[in-house]
Amino acid sequence: MPRITTTAVSSAKGYGLNSFAPYVPVNYAFEYVVVAGGGGGAQGGGGGAGGYLTATTGTMTLGTSMTVTVGAGGAGAVNGNNSILSGSGLTTVTSIAGGTEGSSGGSGGGGRYNGTGGAGTVGQGNAGGNGGGSSGNYQSAGGGGAGAAANNAANSGSPAGNGGVGLASSITGSSVYRAGGGGGGSDATSGGVSGNGQGVGGNGGGGDGIKNAATHGASNPGTPNTGGGGGGRNGGASSGAGAGGSGVVIAKVPTLDWTGTQSGATVTTSGDYTILTFNTSGSFVV
Repeated sequence: MPRITTTAVSSAKGYGLNSFAPYVPVNYAFEYVVVAGGGGGAQGGGGGAGGYLTATTGTMTLGTSMTVTVGAGGAGAVNGNNSILSGSGLTTVTSIAGGTEGSSGGSGGGGRYNGTGGAGTVGQGNAGGNGGGSSGNYQSAGGGGAGAAANNAANSGSPAGNGGVGLASSITGSSVYRAGGGGGGSDATSGGVSGNGQGVGGNGGGGDGIKNAATHGASNPGTPNTGGGGGGRNGGASSGAGAGGSGVVIAKVPTLDWTGTQSGATVTTSGDYTILTFNTSGSFVV
């Protein structure tokens, strides 16, 4: 991107020598990733991942304040919360919360036994899988991920459905997956994912489901600040299902141009860029 660096000017004293004006920052664009909170798992289906949006802004006016809202993950059987990036001159970026069991969202929650998965939001995520259609171990489906839809659950005798995989980004300087769907639950009392067991959470923070929660405890939550969906539970109430992971907002700005003003971010650098990672709500100035 263009910058004003130094400008040759004639000496005011007329000595015929050149002097140089100091570096002056110019208006610039910045890259962002905005991930919403993941949906909680429920009594069966895994939670859908929070919606995932990434792009580079148009040129922003220097001194513009940006407001960041980081969505919380949903408790068991509850949708997550939206994450938002907004400011003057920027079309507000809203990532939609992940859905719980059978609910639509950024990515949809997985269907419980004999149930249908929720729809994902176009451009942000994918659908949850459908639950198994025969009784026995009541296999449920995983939640959708930002990168792929969840697996459907097979009928009794097969594992519950896995959560959909998330998306990888190198905005922080290294590749990290976020927004994976939660795995589905199962009533099976034995067997792992290769038998009659639970579904596995999708790469990107999705929590694993649990097999027969009455004897094996609670299912696994989505990883914080990934927007991962919570794992599903069976054999008991939804209160034992995994909560969705909270969202995250990341901005990547040119170090030479950035104002240095922010609140609530973890600040790192990568090459010529400063990385602002918001695990909680905050603000920064372009």
